[in-house]
Amino acid sequence: MQLRYSFRLYPNGPQRAALARAFGCARVVYNDALRARETARAGGEAFPMIGDLSKLLITEAKKTEERAWLGGVSAVVLQQALRDLDAAYRNFFDGLKGKRPRMGAPRFKSRKDNWQSVRFTANARWKITTGGDLSLPKVGNVRVKWSRNLPSVPSTVTVIKDAACRYFASFVVETEPEHLPETDSVVGIDLGLGHFAVLSDGTKVDAPRFLRRAEKKLKRAQQSLSRKVKGSKNRTKARVKVARAHGAVADARREFHHQLSTRLIRDNQAVAVEDLAIKGLARTRLAKSVHDAGWSAFIAMLEYKSARHGRTFYRIGRFEPTSQVCSVCGVKDGPKPLHIREWKCGACGAALDRDINAAVNVAKAAGLAVSACRAQVRRAPVPAQRDEAGTHRDGQLTVAGIPVLRAGSGSQSAVSCRRA
Repeated sequence: MQLRYSFRLYPNGPQRAALARAFGCARVVYNDALRARETARAGGEAFPMIGDLSKLLITEAKKTEERAWLGGVSAVVLQQALRDLDAAYRNFFDGLKGKRPRMGAPRFKSRKDNWQSVRFTANARWKITTGGDLSLPKVGNVRVKWSRNLPSVPSTVTVIKDAACRYFASFVVETEPEHLPETDSVVGIDLGLGHFAVLSDGTKVDAPRFLRRAEKKLKRAQQSLSRKVKGSKNRTKARVKVARAHGAVADARREFHHQLSTRLIRDNQAVAVEDLAIKGLARTRLAKSVHDAGWSAFIAMLEYKSARHGRTFYRIGRFEPTSQVCSVCGVKDGPKPLHIREWKCGACGAALDRDINAAVNVAKAAGLAVSACRAQVRRAPVPAQRDEAGTHRDGQLTVAGIPVLRAGSGSQSAVSCRRA
């Protein structure tokens, strides 16, 4: 299987300028190719092939005065920009045919975009030096902070600059499965907002709420940005501060997801989660908390780590009544409001915790042999924010709790190993 490894880059001043030229040249070639294809489409002509575009927009363009500066970067970077456009069109048309989720048509890139990237293939003769630097053509030896060894030799490297002006080297490599020792443990997972994860064995993992904890800092940074004059250098500096604050939140959330998913996959032979419409939940008054939890990314990690380590991953249907069925006797006693966290089954008299009961039912729906756990756990209802839950005349706070989720909607099956 393929995995993605990302490492932080630290280019110096001249190297940053060289990378900026590479970003700009790749963007210009991409936009020129997009313009040529859209012109052909408007005129009722066939799309020009990538080979013709390469000859016209790269080889011939370098000989003109207007595009002579394209020769200042590696030709491989420009070729990969054309391939990116070709892939964008292919994905767009496949979406129209129903072969993949629908996506928009390719759009022109702007030099003001906060995310810039270029890709170097083996033809560019990039390499990792004996000193551990990344040698890029017409850029130089860039210092890399290696957090781990690559499992195999990569054929391409993508250099990325994010909104916080941080640089990363991204490698996609082929890896062999690393099967973990088999275990008899299986687990059903119920994800929510009061607790990030509740397991079928009664374990409750508190929600870290990284965005909530950083809201004051983000607010001050955003206020500082709003006071700066548009187009000024001070505004650019303030924008970078806002982006870095958001990047720190995203990095902390990603690290939490990696640690928890790795522990669950290591300790259990099979993992089951519920499939719910996260996009729909993100349009409710709990939208900020739903996005702060990052359920989709967490489920994606569980899925690819299961495949890599020889574990079994289950995703049950989104309409499974996990909160309405008694996990002890199996009697369905109807839906319950969110403020009801514990109740007694009317058929068997079992005392049930809403989240643990749902986690057990998730595991049972996947065909896993688990039993209800009656461990005493501390209840931790979390009030929703007033600006998120609405204004209540009686001053009552709404308890935020969504017990289950659907699996990750992201199509990537690659792991990001970024380290600040």
